[in-house]
Amino acid sequence: MDNVIKEKISADHLLYVSLKYTKTCDVIINLLLRWKVMIELATEELIKKAKKNKKWKAVPEAPRAKLIQLKKIYADEPVVFETLELYEMFRDIEKLEKVRESEFRKGVNLKVTYGGKIISINLDKLKEYSDLLEKFISYLK
Repeated sequence: MDNVIKEKISADHLLYVSLKYTKTCDVIINLLLRWKVMIELATEELIKKAKKNKKWKAVPEAPRAKLIQLKKIYADEPVVFETLELYEMFRDIEKLEKVRESEFRKGVNLKVTYGGKIISINLDKLKEYSDLLEKFISYLK
């Protein structure tokens, strides 16, 4: 759990300090990757909890298989389910088609094509993601 908190602190620094001063899409991408690592560490905690409650069935070590099983186990927990959905996008962020807009300005925006939709990742969207992940960590504790 300590590693999850450390990753969150690093991600918060990227969001509230680095992005504030640089306003580049590279910082946004690095922030999303930092959140991806944080969620990966948190999923290990979720798996431990599921094993303790005897809800976890043995699955291959493949990350996709683990993710599918976690989504089934925590389907009734909206915060966890939404975070796992968000994680799927974060996991693929480096491979997705990206368009950078208004870099070095207040309205910095990264348009990502994911699942056939164009998602605009701007400062407001990052705040939404941050709030969701804050609730997710509170749930983990």
